[in-house]
Formats: sequence, structure tokens, C-alpha cells
Amino acid sequence: MKKFIAIVLSLVMCLCAVGVSAFAADKPFYLVLGDSIAYGSGLTNAPEACYGKIVADTNGYEYANHAVPGHTTTNLINRLSDPEVIADLEKADIISISIGGNDFLMNNLIDLMFDAMVKNDYTTFDSIAENFYSNFSTIVDIINEHNEDAVILMQTLYNPQSGYLRAPYQQAADRLNSAIERFATENPDEIIIVDVGTALGDDLANFAGDEIHPSVKGNEIIAQTILSTLYDNGLGKSVQPIISVQGENIDIPETFTMFLDICGFIFHFAGTIYSFILGISL
Repeated sequence: MKKFIAIVLSLVMCLCAVGVSAFAADKPFYLVLGDSIAYGSGLTNAPEACYGKIVADTNGYEYANHAVPGHTTTNLINRLSDPEVIADLEKADIISISIGGNDFLMNNLIDLMFDAMVKNDYTTFDSIAENFYSNFSTIVDIINEHNEDAVILMQTLYNPQSGYLRAPYQQAADRLNSAIERFATENPDEIIIVDVGTALGDDLANFAGDEIHPSVKGNEIIAQTILSTLYDNGLGKSVQPIISVQGENIDIPETFTMFLDICGFIFHFAGTIYSFILGISL
């Protein structure tokens, strides 16, 4: 059924492109769900300049963004019971989702970093990834209950960190991305993966001063990645983003990133000492 609706949407976009007035009022509805990445928290003017708005403006979609900073997969499940969200969910043709990073960040991050960087123990990482898979399955089920024809775009996770924190962040991202790929394999035609993680890469210019969220440039890259995915699936008319409002990066004090760097160094140093002591005891 989702393949059918994709074909229908493709025809609508093509007809609109050649100016067929009969379809002028039938704009596809584009809905964004998820966390601070989807909200655009790396920008001071997120509602006007985030990647979701860029995608909508470029393809002439109707648009709504119900993303909430700090949300985990559990929060998103609960949000999908909000009447306002349900109303937009029921009329959505295309749904973009960014979720999962906070399943780690909001899950006793200090303990996670200690286990990973000091003890080299990723047991809890594996557990979080399994819970993510279960919750994401529930999210897709809820969406299908309200709208089984909507095309669901699921974004992969990226790694915005440098220095000592990059390795454990990558371990987390890899586990969540593997869970997304596993879901797509086990549930053909349910989701389309948008590989944001690869698109953003490790270029620090793609991330805001908080070293967490996409910057103006990062949002534009995500928008272009989504646009390319939509175009390749016959759901969009352009792969070149239209920037209606120029984004503005958030201004984060250097002390914030210095704190992250110091934490990374402390965990790394503790891990070196721990390994040394463990080696002696063996």
C-alpha cells in the first residue's frame, strides 16, 4: 500500500510541476516527529530554518513539526497520543522521524561513559539499543494504526563529537543505526532510511557550538539528504534546497565544550589507569 501511495504522490508532484491546476490544492502533507535534531535546536530560529522547513519549502509541501527537544523513543510513543499530533498524523503523506540519541543521552550518561571508557563494557549500550528497537517498532505500529499509507522516513544517527568522547558516541550511534537497518530488513516497505549519519560525517562545521546538534550547514545537509531520498523515491521535485529563511547558529560558551573535553579526558585517563591495574592483577 505504501508503494502505491508513493506512486500516487509522485504523479501529483509531476503534474504540479507542469502546472496542472486540478492538483494545485492537493499539496502533500509533510510531518516531522522526534527530538531536538528534528526540532532544529542548533539554530536560534529553528521553526523558520530547520531542515524540515527547508524540505517543505523546496517541494511545496504542507508542513507541521511536532518534534520536542529531549524526547526519547518512550516520549515519542506518548506524544503520538496527543490529539493535535494525531490529527496531523492522519493527514500526513510523508513523515520524517529523528529519534534515538536521547535514549542514550538521557539514560545516566555518566555511568554509560564510565562503563564504556573505563571498563570497556558495552552491555548497557546493547540493552538500550534493544529497547530502542522495541520502542521504534511500537512507534511505527502506532503510525500505521492512524495512517497506514504514509511514507515513513527514518534518519540514521550521527556522531558530533571529537576527541576522547568520539569513540563511545560512535559505539552508541552504530548500535542504533544497526537497529534501524534490522527493522527495515525485517519489515520491508515500512520505512525508508535516510542516511544522515553518513551525510554529516565528522566535519565539525556541520555541528553547532554545543557539539550535539546540527548547525546551519548541518541542517542544510540533512535537508538535501532528505530531498535526495524523496526524489529517488518519486516523492519530490528537487534535490537542491530552497532556503527561504537563513538559519542562525546558537551561541554556546566555550566553557560548555571545554567541560565535555575535560570529561572525556578524565574518563580516558581513568580507563588507562584501570587497564594498567587490571593488567597487573592478571
